[in-house]
Amino acid sequence: MFIPLHDQNQLDHVPRPYVNLAIIAVNVIVFLVLQDAGNYQTVNASSISHGLIPVVLFDIRDLAPQFQVLPDWMSLVTYAFLHGNFMHLIGNMLFLWVFGDNVEDAMGHSRYLAFYIICAIVSGLAYALLDLDSDMPLIGASGAVSGVVAAYLMLHPKVKVWVLALGRIPLRLSAQWLLGAWVLYQIYNAFAFPESQVAWIAHVGGLAAGAILVLFFRRKGVPLFDRDLG
Repeated sequence: MFIPLHDQNQLDHVPRPYVNLAIIAVNVIVFLVLQDAGNYQTVNASSISHGLIPVVLFDIRDLAPQFQVLPDWMSLVTYAFLHGNFMHLIGNMLFLWVFGDNVEDAMGHSRYLAFYIICAIVSGLAYALLDLDSDMPLIGASGAVSGVVAAYLMLHPKVKVWVLALGRIPLRLSAQWLLGAWVLYQIYNAFAFPESQVAWIAHVGGLAAGAILVLFFRRKGVPLFDRDLG
């Protein structure tokens, strides 16, 4: 749909968004080391051992012993640090790079970390509860990133964002139009294509979590909807 490049939005409260940078670094390291830079067999194995599988999460079925490396409940977090391929990783990390720093700025370091993890958990639960009998692993930071996008949209709808539309056309648009269209696209796909290999419902779960949590996780005095811009 579009590739985010840069937003014209300075940081007001934190000198460096080190939690957001750390999240990006962990995702990259996991992909390069644990998933062997996208090796097909390694990605499949890590998806089973660390991905979110509804039938395993709800104790309907057990993993084979060689894949049972963590308690089942931990997959609600670990799945969000795995990716299927390089493009999957880069797409999610670009969104975090452009939008996550300002959300961290609005919340503070510790609350932003808690916010991100909760969005990942809610996103995973949305996927799992929709189909309790599914044995398809969910992986990827998309749900948690969707929460970040929702929070950014609630905080900074008037900020201008540079993107590549259709992967090649540079545009500078207000976040309210750009991210608003992105949000509607996720919701439409979740209901129009419930059988899709893309877990759209997980994105919607993350969006809902982010939109609600930002109301409580933002710093005292941080306005919503860019009210400080007039």
